[in-house]
Amino acid sequence: MKILVTGVAGFIGSRIAEMLLVRGDDVVGIDNLSDYYDIELKKNRIKRIRQAKIKGRFTFLELDLVDHNKVEQVFREQQPDKVVHMAAQDGDRYSIQKPLEYVNNNVVGFAHILEGCRQSPVQHLVYASSNAIYGLNRLLPFSVHQNTDHPLSLSAALKKSTELMAHSYSHLYQIPTTGIRFCTVYGPWDNPNMALPKFTKAILSGESIDVYNNGEHLRDFTYIDDAAKASILALDTIAEPNQHWSAELPDPATSSAPWRIYNIGDQHPVKLKVYIETLEKYLGRSAKKNYMKIQPGDVQDSYADIDAFIGQVGYKPEVDIEEGIKAFVDWYKVYYQ
Repeated sequence: MKILVTGVAGFIGSRIAEMLLVRGDDVVGIDNLSDYYDIELKKNRIKRIRQAKIKGRFTFLELDLVDHNKVEQVFREQQPDKVVHMAAQDGDRYSIQKPLEYVNNNVVGFAHILEGCRQSPVQHLVYASSNAIYGLNRLLPFSVHQNTDHPLSLSAALKKSTELMAHSYSHLYQIPTTGIRFCTVYGPWDNPNMALPKFTKAILSGESIDVYNNGEHLRDFTYIDDAAKASILALDTIAEPNQHWSAELPDPATSSAPWRIYNIGDQHPVKLKVYIETLEKYLGRSAKKNYMKIQPGDVQDSYADIDAFIGQVGYKPEVDIEEGIKAFVDWYKVYYQ
């Protein structure tokens, strides 16, 4: 297979690309190498991909998905069999600060990917969503069969938008699409503006860390390798129409079109304060904690029911937070010396 991976210099996209190449797929990777966070980290992820013992061929293209002509050219020249769309402007708080930039990067870019899939056409499009989409929902664990019409942040609302955009293309053009609602993904090579790297840097520097909601947040932390493997399993399981779908009793996770939504998580949620305690354990240092109230746009508790995904593709998370945080700390100490 030739797989187009967007956001290939990103945290999740780079690991997916590496795993695809190792198993023998050819990968065309796209990234704009934006300076939203450390560009050197992104370049080093690309370098890591090239240095892996890969069986497939890797082509890297630096371009912005907002540029429709260049995206169109990539699809025309590369003719990918499948697409993994992981490119996005991340960060809930950033979406609050710069909403128009967020819309441009996340919605316009995705529209160009959908158009590319229509023109090629591709066998399957898998794209990143988020369990933040559940918003005001308080029925835990979150199920893909629940309503998601009340997101709390613009970033979550835009993820909902991309799911709906994908559905329209699946319905109109019979393009199989699968959306993956990731639960908090962490691990080696994580973005420096995410919680775990920020906490680690502050603790090692003797600085205080901001702990929102007094550390009482419940989260389904998902290790990067589990998230990447799940994405590839989803890619291999081409979305099909639900033959039993009913307009009278509509299932939000499926459709009469070839469109599917899955949750990806660990199924062992822990409180943020336990997550921090585990980090302290492997750093061998205690954190100075600045306890704060819950922030605008934050979902108080979040963890996912992944039974539908397990039943469909046989996914099973393998790395718990003890093993995952230890692996992150080991990587962090080496990478940042």
